[in-house]
Amino acid sequence: MNQLELRPGLEDVPVAKSAVSFIDGKNARLEYRGIAVETLARESCFEETAWLLLKGELPTQRELAEFDGQLRNHRRIKYKLKDLIKTLPETGHPMDALQAGVAALGMFYPARDVGNAKTNWESIVRILAKMPTIVAAFHRLRHGDEAIEPRHDLDHAANFYYMLFEREPSPAVRRVLDACLVLHGEHTMNASTFSGRVTGSTLASPFSVVSAAVGTLTGPLHGGANEQALEQLSDIKNVGEVRAWLEKKRADDPKYKIMGFGHRVYKVKDPRATVLQELAEKVFAETTHPAVYDIAKELERVAEPIYGSKGVYPNVDFYSGIVYQSLGIPTDLFTPIFAIARSAGWLAHWLEQLQGNRIFRPEQIYVGKRNVEYVPLEKRP
Repeated sequence: MNQLELRPGLEDVPVAKSAVSFIDGKNARLEYRGIAVETLARESCFEETAWLLLKGELPTQRELAEFDGQLRNHRRIKYKLKDLIKTLPETGHPMDALQAGVAALGMFYPARDVGNAKTNWESIVRILAKMPTIVAAFHRLRHGDEAIEPRHDLDHAANFYYMLFEREPSPAVRRVLDACLVLHGEHTMNASTFSGRVTGSTLASPFSVVSAAVGTLTGPLHGGANEQALEQLSDIKNVGEVRAWLEKKRADDPKYKIMGFGHRVYKVKDPRATVLQELAEKVFAETTHPAVYDIAKELERVAEPIYGSKGVYPNVDFYSGIVYQSLGIPTDLFTPIFAIARSAGWLAHWLEQLQGNRIFRPEQIYVGKRNVEYVPLEKRP
């Protein structure tokens, strides 16, 4: 029998064939179905990008209009689901509320026959359309405010903003929020996507698949990096203190990791971070130019000679939190927005998993005791 090799974290172990997205970490290339993510962020919208991820091709004008209409028509959530959200602790994290809400959706819209393509599509539309409503409802209700009903005359990004703040976003704000959703829509076989595919491999419902993926995204090693990056930057008072701050951190810990720097795949600057900066600066010109953004840019400049040789550069999380904060979005909603966007990628992988599905059942390397005799209770001390 061949000796099994342990690969912690399944590093470099392929677990599936996929045509959803592609990464070239050495050349800062991320593609959704072959199209560069920068192009989609600048030229497309979340609705079109979601269709691309799910269907494999860009939609026709008619297909996009029909898909957009379906999403708008399914934004409302059942009053019983609102009642459920009202019972959740106000101090709880919105990601936990989102996971509970998505799981509950599966009870309102049973979809256990995953061999039914029509039901599957209806479930996909409901999940994509209702996740923003769940997040916004929890955010409003936890502060004692009524949840705001979605508006059918607004697109996906603008409607989410409206449900949070009860006002329409400006064109620039809507554009950057939409671009953030596009940039976070998919990213190959990351932890939450793998979790979703594992759940899907059991032929569980799509609501269970997305709920499992949301749960995985709650971990600080995956979805919480933008919150941590912003918290870290808040420790630096101004641009002039950046170098001294980093030198002190490295003196205390030579292996100090800058939150929002480095990626399992990218060995150069994350292409999503580059395009996000470009779009964010347009928003800053309209709202305010946050001092923390200048601090972040200076930290990137100072850190490059130190970390660049190791292939450690800013990733999308380094700047996304700054953008969300500038839009007035609370810090603990950063990761739920990530989940709202990534649901398109999760569901695209779920559909792919169902094709020639085989349940995931990896092996382990046993390191425990063997052939231990049972000692009756009366003979034990």
